[in-house]
Amino acid sequence: MSCLHLCLCFLQLICYQASAQTDPTKGFTEQPLDQSNFVIQKPYDKSQDQRYSFVDGVHKLWVYSTDKPHTPTSNTEPRTEIRIRGYDYNSGVWQFEGMGYVPSGTSGVCIMQVFGASPQATTLQVRVYNGKLMYYRSVELESNIYDRWFKLNVIHDVEASKVQIYIDGVHRYEAPGRDGDSHYFKCGVYAQNNDSYYMESRWKNIRILKK
Repeated sequence: MSCLHLCLCFLQLICYQASAQTDPTKGFTEQPLDQSNFVIQKPYDKSQDQRYSFVDGVHKLWVYSTDKPHTPTSNTEPRTEIRIRGYDYNSGVWQFEGMGYVPSGTSGVCIMQVFGASPQATTLQVRVYNGKLMYYRSVELESNIYDRWFKLNVIHDVEASKVQIYIDGVHRYEAPGRDGDSHYFKCGVYAQNNDSYYMESRWKNIRILKK
């Protein structure tokens, strides 16, 4: 293959990638958001600074598979999550945007979710299994997510009963809604099946938007 042919193929690839990317926030209005909107859910017997830090604009959340749940009466798996407060919704079109980071070794964990559904607990979960970013455990969104920052956009259209997932500005998946009377966004680490002993995710530039 000639150098000219290689150059042309490379330029075509760049043009294709650029055309595939979009701004999923176009047409949305950003909502006011500050640290008071971030409620930290962590193992009930640990202090917040034992499972969460916020330094230089980066939220770092971690949990161990042996940790306790977030309340003494909960039967759920260990978690350290940011629960977005003040923007619960039951209608309209809402969007979560954030830059996420997952270190190598973290696996079997939900890193972002749309809470609220019926009869299930969640409308959407974005999980990590062995470096793959997944919709629940059924659809691969990204093949290698470890040790790099990526942008995640999740759009929930309640009336249309659908959820859109974008990774780095590229549309990856459309999922059906799961009903429910109230929803809100969460991100962090929430142990799932086959979880690693240590689980961590980091988040920055979190935004909530709506139409």
